[in-house]
Amino acid sequence: MQRWQPAYIGLGSNLDDPSGQVRAAWERLTELPATRAILRSPLYRSRPFGPVPQPDFVNAVAGLLTRLAPEALLAELQALEASLGRHREGPRWGPRRIDLDLLIQGRERREGPGLTLPHAGIVERNFVLYPLADIAPDLDVPGLGRVGELKARLAPEGLWRIEPEP
Repeated sequence: MQRWQPAYIGLGSNLDDPSGQVRAAWERLTELPATRAILRSPLYRSRPFGPVPQPDFVNAVAGLLTRLAPEALLAELQALEASLGRHREGPRWGPRRIDLDLLIQGRERREGPGLTLPHAGIVERNFVLYPLADIAPDLDVPGLGRVGELKARLAPEGLWRIEPEP
């Protein structure tokens, strides 16, 4: 079994009580095998990313410690999404009940068809960097820089914290 590694997961929803969906996903993250859920950011409301008209999202970031390899963790996240009612049909960047993105795992840097680490677009998405900065401002995103510095480059436009620190 692998050694313990930190991993950060982006959580998002804009259907069927989005805040409740994100909280339910957090609770289910605590049940993943060989994994400990350590931190969750406050919830944020964000305007949708992409061209599809849809309701605002609720987003958060979870900090985990895991012994799972990145591919195994991603598979667990996708199975968790399915169990919470995620359907992958429909337009890219469209509405969804739950979305769990593996953002960062340890010092992993890779680019492939099924998994890119750090997650592609992380430096352009305030709905990822603001909640991530709430729980890990000094985290060094492999090849990109510290979370706090990356956040400072992005305006909070279209992003509102809707929950105090958990």
